[in-house]
Amino acid sequence: MNFLTVLPMAVVMVAGTQLVAAVFLASADRPRAASLGYLAGAGMVVAGGVTASWLLVRVVNINVGADPGGHRSLGRWIDVAVLALLAVLAVVVLLRRHTTGTPGWMSGLQRASPGYALRLGVLLFLAMPTDDLTMLAVGASAARHGLPWWHLLPFVVLTLTLLGLPLLALLLLGRRAEAVLPRLRDWAQGHSWVVSELVIGFFVLVTVVDLLR
Repeated sequence: MNFLTVLPMAVVMVAGTQLVAAVFLASADRPRAASLGYLAGAGMVVAGGVTASWLLVRVVNINVGADPGGHRSLGRWIDVAVLALLAVLAVVVLLRRHTTGTPGWMSGLQRASPGYALRLGVLLFLAMPTDDLTMLAVGASAARHGLPWWHLLPFVVLTLTLLGLPLLALLLLGRRAEAVLPRLRDWAQGHSWVVSELVIGFFVLVTVVDLLR
């Protein structure tokens, strides 16, 4: 396994409400400031979440590292735990696939300040079970395979890049973004769960291969 394996999981992190909120913020009264605040809040949670998961598994690995047999057994248990997390994640994504429509609280994002957007990024990524499970799985899997911490950075960067697509559209397209952003919002609301399930399936396959070695 290498860091390229976990990169697709960034799609699961932003699919749905997270990306929809980013679209609304890109259409706010202060789109650049609000979007950057939102990205900052999300970035703190994502970086902190995968780091905490990575550190936890890393510490456990070090504590049993003196026993080669125990280390190998622990690695298999970690793979099983990651598979369990992925299974739960797949079920959560499936159950939430019919959650359509725009939540009422998003109507207030039109006037969102950078500080409010930052808090929204923190709370939204902390409160979403899909994000919590994804961060746990990514961090644990990276630590289980002995990847250094910096290998998690491309995952964090890609997550923020995907989340920043509405802002990028605004910066690159200007007024034309008014036609693009609603399409991006509608796609995130209606079809992102399919892509998420495919990505989860790919990560499950990689983990099963590791488990069978």
